[in-house]
Amino acid sequence: KGSSCVHGGARRSVAMAMERNCTLLLHYDKSAPPNEDEIKEQLEDKDVPTKISALKTTIQLMLNGEMMPNLLMTVIRFCVPCDDHMIKKLLLIYWEVVDKTGPDGKLLPEMILVCNNLRNDLQHPNEYIRGSTLRFLCKLAEPELLEPLVPTVKTNLEHRHSYVRRAAVLTTYTIYRHFEGLMPDAPELIDALLHTESDVSCKRNAFLMLFHCAQERAVAFLTDNLEQVSNYGDLFQLVVLELIRKVCRSDPYQKSKYIRCILTLFNTTSNAVLYECSSTLVTLTASPTAIKAAASSYTTLLTAESDHNVKLIVLERLQELKVKHPRVLQEMVMDVMRALASPNLDIRKKCLDITLDLITPRNIGEVVHALKKEVSRSKSSEDESTAAGSAEYNELLIHAIHACAVKFPDVAETVVPVLMDFLSDQHQSSALDVALFVREIVEVHAQLRPSVISKALDVFPSVHSSRVLRITLWLLGEFCHSAEEVARAFQTVKGALGSLPLIAEGEAGAAAAESSEAEGKPARTASVRTTVLADGTYASTSVAGSAPHTGAGSKGAGAGAGALGGTPGLKLRELIVGGDFFLAAVTGTALTKLALRSREHVPDARIANLVTADVMAILIAMLRLGSARPAEQRMDLDSADRLSTCLQLLSVPSDKVRAHFLEECHASFAEMLAEKKAAEAEQPAVDAAAKAGTAGALGKDGATIAQPDAAAAMRQVDALLNIRQLKGGAADVELDTDDHDIELSALTGNSAEAEDFAQRLKRVTQLTGLSDPVYAEAFVTVHQYDIVLDVLVVNQSAEMMANLTLELATVGDLKLCERPQAHSLAPGESRSIRANIKVASTETGIVFGSIVYDATGPANADRTCVVLHDIHIDIMDYISPASCSDLAFRAMWAEFEWENKVAVNTDITDVHEFLDHVVRSTNMKCLTPASALGGESGFLAANLYARSNFGEAALVNVSIEKRSADGRITGYIRIRSKTQGIALSLGDKITLKQKGST
Repeated sequence: KGSSCVHGGARRSVAMAMERNCTLLLHYDKSAPPNEDEIKEQLEDKDVPTKISALKTTIQLMLNGEMMPNLLMTVIRFCVPCDDHMIKKLLLIYWEVVDKTGPDGKLLPEMILVCNNLRNDLQHPNEYIRGSTLRFLCKLAEPELLEPLVPTVKTNLEHRHSYVRRAAVLTTYTIYRHFEGLMPDAPELIDALLHTESDVSCKRNAFLMLFHCAQERAVAFLTDNLEQVSNYGDLFQLVVLELIRKVCRSDPYQKSKYIRCILTLFNTTSNAVLYECSSTLVTLTASPTAIKAAASSYTTLLTAESDHNVKLIVLERLQELKVKHPRVLQEMVMDVMRALASPNLDIRKKCLDITLDLITPRNIGEVVHALKKEVSRSKSSEDESTAAGSAEYNELLIHAIHACAVKFPDVAETVVPVLMDFLSDQHQSSALDVALFVREIVEVHAQLRPSVISKALDVFPSVHSSRVLRITLWLLGEFCHSAEEVARAFQTVKGALGSLPLIAEGEAGAAAAESSEAEGKPARTASVRTTVLADGTYASTSVAGSAPHTGAGSKGAGAGAGALGGTPGLKLRELIVGGDFFLAAVTGTALTKLALRSREHVPDARIANLVTADVMAILIAMLRLGSARPAEQRMDLDSADRLSTCLQLLSVPSDKVRAHFLEECHASFAEMLAEKKAAEAEQPAVDAAAKAGTAGALGKDGATIAQPDAAAAMRQVDALLNIRQLKGGAADVELDTDDHDIELSALTGNSAEAEDFAQRLKRVTQLTGLSDPVYAEAFVTVHQYDIVLDVLVVNQSAEMMANLTLELATVGDLKLCERPQAHSLAPGESRSIRANIKVASTETGIVFGSIVYDATGPANADRTCVVLHDIHIDIMDYISPASCSDLAFRAMWAEFEWENKVAVNTDITDVHEFLDHVVRSTNMKCLTPASALGGESGFLAANLYARSNFGEAALVNVSIEKRSADGRITGYIRIRSKTQGIALSLGDKITLKQKGST
């Protein structure tokens, strides 16, 4: 038992060595290390390379927790007298990692020899050795070692070489900051050095020390040399700007004196100084002239800097200026748009976001002209290597032009013709965005309909995408009103369909074979032949013939599409023959609308009947095409029913059905646009409410409590007005908070947030029982990318607990940052232990562990372990509701590979109530509009969407039905995500919560 205690003490000493603050990281090859005796022999060797290798091995082993106290004297005896520069450099690293104190906390006697060696190096004739030793002294935390070296450090402040003086200033700064009593006259020495120093770097270090340790001396120096600041180096100027910010924050009356100095620094050639000048000027004053100068500097940095990260930071600063000073930036919107020349898509997106918020009636013309040029340039410079990036950039430009046209309708007439060229673009996303944009513009601006219809008819034969063709066909059927437009649209669509029949040769044979087999007759097939007419043109003719029954008609399913694949202008026919029957239904509906409108313009009923007959022939050809396919490839019932309805309407027309086709459909589209605009108007408030409350505050339903955007926060009429000049001296304390500190706290999630006591209690997890010798409970705080566990530990026994350690481990993408330190607890004493856990992805994780301690009582000599209750990290703390378009949702749904299908099993009997319960339980947003969910129906389908703190998307489709037999809800909830963790965790959450509101 005694030997086990010895080994336990050794393990604890190694653990304590591992827990020390590390100031040095070195790579270590995990091979079999030499023992202490071998290293000692190598250190005693006279060969310098052997000594160097032994020193490196010793340092690496000590950094990895090995204790080698017996080597200290060997190093002092055999390595310190050596004059090799490499050995001296390694010795400085060795002095840094070696234990300098004994078990009693006092300095080791051997350190007297080390101190003497350091004093000799501080007086060495080589300035590199002096400077390296001075930089090493900055890392020492033992005042007993530093005290004998202070006079030598002061002497080095007057060394002839600037490298030594620079390092001596930093050493003086570090000693004075940590051990002020060792060098009480340091500010006076540095102040005198500052007035006589000529080296810029040394001058900057001296000024930096005065800035942090004796600010009044730094201010006095700056006041005396205010005119010469522009002649100093950029490093010195950056410290000066930081001092100006701090001084003006504590004494606002000094602003006027320093603003002139800042304005002179705008002529600098350093981009870093230019950026800091702009940031400081914006902080100190709201003068339009100063703000304009700062904004001009920011726009200069956009073109002068090649680093994409710098450009993104500058654009963020411009975005902040836009919120506070929009009028100033409105005059510089064209300068901001210069950032569009960058190939980086994130920079372009942020630039367009800023530009769209700055457009006014005065600059809308220039902005739209620049966007049109960008569209033309992007389309002309597109090649295979940049096809994907150009397509995304085209989408951004199209959205920007769309926003401009919606905000300023006068420019729509100039941008629509340019954008409609994209309808025939090879990239479906760009063409689809333009089609949706044109559909909305035509509805809102009736005066543009003739030009849009004309352009749509021109580009219709070259459109490649099925979805774009559907929208274009809907436009032609809905907005072709004049006789000329109706006739041209009919001819264009009919020409794109080609000659009838649409059925392919192989499919006709299969259909005829099936019917002939049923009747016992030989099959007849219709073959299409190309003939040359008298005028030299080509035409297709159908020739009937007999063919033996082979049963291989299914091989011709794509024959028609393949035969027409290279025919220009027949993409519509190719898609329909290829099996796109939804497009066929849309084509039939558009032709039906054109036939109905033609009766309004054609007085002769015979001609109108001929048009109707042509349309009916096309509809019948589409129905024959759908029925001629094999069973698994035939037309779906919805499309067939739609085409049959159109056929019946043309056969027996009635005013009621005609009004439904030509009027009520248009009214439904107008209502849909009104709902869309209302949702877009509410979107800023929704986005502000959905922003991550990064401190992990939870509401009543488990959702994250969102913090409103500061820019969007509204002031109440009776809100308190803070006037700084009328406050007392104590009120100025709040001005000392640095802007950088505020930004840092916002990024790390440490900003103070209001949270009542009841909400805090929800995040307390009991880890041990009340009868255990150690009681522990954890307060879990979820930040954006990490979890903080505040564990309260109480010694409930009557004995002392020594070396009490909280041992934690994780399951999932969780990582413990550092081991908590060991503590000793007296009987009844409590201690709070904090542990940080990094989160790598969005999935449910588990934290488990134990509390280990040494009981000092006579009956408990062994080490005791208390197992803790598991802490489950909820996925709901990491996801928040978000919005996306239907197109983006469908694209992600097709792209994401992980799917979790959850069967519905609930006691809720109302489908709408169940959907609301799922939305609340999963902290997601329902993308399906309320109008689509309305009505009394036993069936419901809705899409839900959310994003995690890591940018991961979570897609959910709820498809449920209420059974008429027993009134229970059945169906499935399908979850898709890019990663497996979200899909599984959300599925488990839904399975747990779907039973009911309890």
